[in-house]
Amino acid sequence: MTLPTNELQIHWKNIAPLLCVRNEREYNTAVKRLNELLDEFGDNEKHPLYSLLDTLGTLIEAYEEEHYPIPDSSGVDVLRYLMEEHGLTQSSLPEIGSQGVVSEILNGKRELNVRQIRKLAERFKVSTAVFV
Repeated sequence: MTLPTNELQIHWKNIAPLLCVRNEREYNTAVKRLNELLDEFGDNEKHPLYSLLDTLGTLIEAYEEEHYPIPDSSGVDVLRYLMEEHGLTQSSLPEIGSQGVVSEILNGKRELNVRQIRKLAERFKVSTAVFV
């Protein structure tokens, strides 16, 4: 080891607060710091602090996966959510078909087909994968 343990302890005392994400307060601080780094140099991998940004992103992601898991959802669940978020009714989705077709899809009597999924992804500007 090139640095004596005492010197490492001194440096770690200053660095640890940047890399510890164990609770909500530290999580919020880490997200704020990550956003500041992104604002400063974005995705410039040549920036001297890019590895800090990358490491911080990994730590934040791990905390979120543990504390804010994304529930499994079906394509129909996603469609319901998008309809609610955009204030849409069943008749507001002509790319799927008639109101009756939309109703059957939402009630599980019919599945979304490839054409409908592509149209919905295009309309809501999301990946087709969210509907599969």
